[in-house]
Amino acid sequence: MPILYSPENHVFHLQNANISYIIRLVAGKYPIHQYWGRRVRAIHADAMERCCTQEEENFTLHGLPLDTLPQECPVYGCGDLRQGMLEVRQADGSSALDLCYVSHEILKGKPALKGLPSARGDDAETLVLRLQDEHSGVEVELSYTVYPDVDVIARNLRVINGGQFPLVLEKALSACVDFENAHEQLMTLSGAWLRERQIYTRPLTPGNQGVESVRGASSHQACPFMALLKPGAAEDSGEVYALSLCYSGSFLANVFVDSNDMARAQIGIQPFQFSWELKPGEDFQTPEAYLCYSPNGLNGMSREFHHLCSRYITRGAFAHAARPLLINNWEATYFNFNEEKLLELASCAKNAGIDLFVLDDGWFGHRDLDNCSLGDWVDDRRKLPEGLRGLSDRIHGLGLKFGLWLEPEMISPDSDLYRAHPDWCIHIPGRMQVESRNQLVLDLSRKEVREYVIDAVCAAMERGNVDYVKWDMNRNINMLHSDGLDSAHQKELNHRYILGLYEILEAVTSRFPNVLFESCAGGGGRFDFGMMYYMPQAWCSDDSDAFMRCRIQYGTSMLFPVSTMGAHVSAVPNHQTGRITPLFTRAAVAMSGTYGYELDLTKLPEEELEEIRRLNEKVKALQPLLLYGEFYRLRSPFEGNETAFMSVSEDQSEAIVTHVYGPAQPNMLPVLLPLRGLDPEKDYRDVESGRIYGGDELMSHGLTIPRTWGDYMATQLHLVAVK
Repeated sequence: MPILYSPENHVFHLQNANISYIIRLVAGKYPIHQYWGRRVRAIHADAMERCCTQEEENFTLHGLPLDTLPQECPVYGCGDLRQGMLEVRQADGSSALDLCYVSHEILKGKPALKGLPSARGDDAETLVLRLQDEHSGVEVELSYTVYPDVDVIARNLRVINGGQFPLVLEKALSACVDFENAHEQLMTLSGAWLRERQIYTRPLTPGNQGVESVRGASSHQACPFMALLKPGAAEDSGEVYALSLCYSGSFLANVFVDSNDMARAQIGIQPFQFSWELKPGEDFQTPEAYLCYSPNGLNGMSREFHHLCSRYITRGAFAHAARPLLINNWEATYFNFNEEKLLELASCAKNAGIDLFVLDDGWFGHRDLDNCSLGDWVDDRRKLPEGLRGLSDRIHGLGLKFGLWLEPEMISPDSDLYRAHPDWCIHIPGRMQVESRNQLVLDLSRKEVREYVIDAVCAAMERGNVDYVKWDMNRNINMLHSDGLDSAHQKELNHRYILGLYEILEAVTSRFPNVLFESCAGGGGRFDFGMMYYMPQAWCSDDSDAFMRCRIQYGTSMLFPVSTMGAHVSAVPNHQTGRITPLFTRAAVAMSGTYGYELDLTKLPEEELEEIRRLNEKVKALQPLLLYGEFYRLRSPFEGNETAFMSVSEDQSEAIVTHVYGPAQPNMLPVLLPLRGLDPEKDYRDVESGRIYGGDELMSHGLTIPRTWGDYMATQLHLVAVK
């Protein structure tokens, strides 16, 4: 049984073949975190033995030292002097809670969350612990789901006002784990626009540390994820504990190390600029958090998250299907295009073996620059004389699929929509508006705005008869105020915006189940599990430079599978860095994502077009392996002058190995690269050279990668098991 309950010991044991997560009720009242790690039969030691022998004076409630207990739902104010995961302002202004166990339920499967994306789980089991504060009537449901085939625990929290007076939530996180020693390293993924999800690792120290976003989006600057690495943990060995969040808005991922060497790790909605009123009988649902334990280092952690995403989060026709090879006209034309230019580019793409033509920004209103027309999703007949439908018919007539860029969450001050509804943007009345990229954010907390967005997007998609949508969001949210909320509820806006976005995405994607949707937020500014629930892939970064993409995609792979990462071959010199890299290197890096192009094919010489044709044939033949094979990181671009990674088929019958050098260095030996994930009992043949290697040899000794002449050179090998 995945979940066992021992009424004699008041112990809940969540388990699968590899992991155990154990909760004990202390004195029948407080759920404490007793164990999380490799599967065990039981834990007989009582946490009270350690927590009640502190020499310092302890505050106690019901005779229990809450300040030292590792709690599952800690709250501040009744003996625990650390920050808790829940804060509720009550009618008398106080916020202390004494949350005690009331009942529990063990469910088959995994319930969906109201208004929020969440992982599925028909084969899973779920434990629901019900707690209550008798004084205020606050009720809390803690939910834990364990999967039979993924070493991840899904957690969430629901708060119910069971009292007689209104309450105000001021903090409601999704998960908390108290670790009883703090000698770990903390890993986070941070960065900025054009350099998202860079890897940072540092020792835990007393006090607070972590990552957060206050931008109204999960953001370029931070990823809703953190990992605690036990001493000695590395890429392929050692213990890793990781927390991530299925949410696309402002978040907090934090670790607090106290004077007793305990580390409290928490993740959830950002408490800053958040509150939520609960009238009697109302409830609040937090987003879902995912807790992953790996005894096999960071690679092991990543594979568990990849399996969770691909098996239980991504949905729809493209979740496990081949993806079309696309070309996007943005870096080829920017705003300067007409139908003739687009058709010329599309015709060249068809001849090169590309499947999908994507029309990016500039097709609507009078948008010749980025300073107008967002919100006016009407065809620009100057550029498209017969509108989207006329262009789409011609693209389809070439034998290509047709895709369209939209930025539905935004509004330009210079737009017909703004002139008709200036109150529909997020703004503070009487204050000067703060613009970014010459645009404002639509207030998705308002029903009439959501209805407009749904209608406008669906109308454009139907006019264009589209096969693909790139859903962009090029600025974050500030100047928080909604004309649809009164003064007491303005701090609900950030979360209501995200709930409104999810409602829109559910409506649009449900109406067009056969359309491939790609998320984008100025590149990778909203790359999270919440968006993956609606869209199976996301544009990884607006930085299309292959050398920088090695770092961005390497960091992204900590959490997300290759099938989610939009990665394209771009022009050189690169438009973001000015770097010149070989065409094959750009392609090899893009193959570790959903493959496409960001360049003007009509300007390339015939020999490059011929190479692109060969590359496209290769990608199509290998796409199941590239997108859905087991992904292994081999060399980190954050630690040297090279990057290496590989994908292995589920049956270990074939693999693709990619190695990329940085700037050329003189007088260096060839690299010896140990591989991962192969069958040690099989022999493998390199398809290009015909050489045969043992799987054990390739993993224990390694594969020799020759030195190459020039900067940023790539080597790629296709290994096939010898029958």
